[in-house]
Amino acid sequence: MSIVGHGIDMVPIEEIRRLVSSADGHFIVQCFTESEREDSGTGSNQPERLAGRFAAKEAVAKALGVGWGDGVAWTDIEILSRESGAPFVELHSLVELVADALGIRRWLLSITHSDEYALASVIALSDCES
Repeated sequence: MSIVGHGIDMVPIEEIRRLVSSADGHFIVQCFTESEREDSGTGSNQPERLAGRFAAKEAVAKALGVGWGDGVAWTDIEILSRESGAPFVELHSLVELVADALGIRRWLLSITHSDEYALASVIALSDCES
């Protein structure tokens, strides 16, 4: 395996809490798939979980070298949880094509939280030896 890219991002949880509680719900629908919203639950920890996923999406975009817009939507990068709770990356649309072109076959993803921030780090790996 060879490292193709690395991305890291940190998000203030209070900012996500504010966006989630907005009356129109636009932020959640624009940025998270239905599966991600279900994974994040509805309790008091939901903003923390969404902040971690948001940071992970940013980190994946950085590892891929893509920005938002120009055909890339927030929901094209999906951060889901395995039964064990471990997060994993699913790509769709243009970002999936970019990852394929770069030879990315596997992602290492870690998400952590403090009282104030969520942080995510991802490493994109290819099958090729460097």
